[in-house]
Amino acid sequence: MSARRLVAPLLLALAAVTAAHVVARADGKNREEKLKDDRARVTAAGFWIYDDYDAARKEAQRTDKPMIVALRCIPCEHCVKLDEELVETDPRLQPLLDRFVRVRLIRTNGLDLSTFQFDTDQSSAVFLLRADGTIYGRYGTRSASQDDGDGTSVQGLACALEKALEIHAAWPRDREALAAKRGPKPRVATPERYPSLKDRYGPTLAADGPQVPSCIHCHQIGDAERTEVLKRGPLPEELFFPYPNPRALGLGLDPDTCASVASVTPDSSAAAAGFVPGDELLRLDGQPILSTADVQWVLHHTAA
Repeated sequence: MSARRLVAPLLLALAAVTAAHVVARADGKNREEKLKDDRARVTAAGFWIYDDYDAARKEAQRTDKPMIVALRCIPCEHCVKLDEELVETDPRLQPLLDRFVRVRLIRTNGLDLSTFQFDTDQSSAVFLLRADGTIYGRYGTRSASQDDGDGTSVQGLACALEKALEIHAAWPRDREALAAKRGPKPRVATPERYPSLKDRYGPTLAADGPQVPSCIHCHQIGDAERTEVLKRGPLPEELFFPYPNPRALGLGLDPDTCASVASVTPDSSAAAAGFVPGDELLRLDGQPILSTADVQWVLHHTAA
């Protein structure tokens, strides 16, 4: 099997791509109960810093460890299987997670949008980064929200963690290449500052009473951004068709790897670029690739 870096012909081919309610769930628990259960369970285990990014960043600075930030909308059911394996420290992930400062964020109120930019039509996203905000990679795809077995896996996440540790150990070797993993300056600094959200939400969850109605969900960020753009004209392609799946180019990636080619559709852009099953995407547009989400990040920012 060959491993190759992407080159100009493939980039040309890629460029062608163009308020929460308390609801009873099947298990009898409503959203408020699930939020409380999650906090109690994760806090009691003591393995993850719970909903405190600043504390995690300070710990990463103190220990010189990389960070893993798991954004998880509670109690959305999508991606729940991978989330449980991550939080419950699956045996395959445990030795890798031990080498990270781990923080679980369960709301986007107050989230730094200059750092945390991702496909907001997901219920789970993982960031691997340095304490200074340098992003090593992203993990999680919208396809995974449709099928737990499509796009994500414990093996694939383990591969991403391993690559992040390699990049961290070699720092600052990839400093310039990683700069492109941060997006442009956001319209607002944090979600609750969007005009459509600012009168309904604050920078934190409600201190007293039900917390679910005070939580900004990931999809609300995307909705708020599209609302602002529509005030000025039609939606640009990157918002109308965000974070395209590599399959749109005829490139099927193996979810049990970082970004290995599992299939190539005949007569597709990927086929025209010379890709064959077994190839491994190491870099795309100069950026180190740790996952399918990293591929989608590049596609999202590739001018059509």
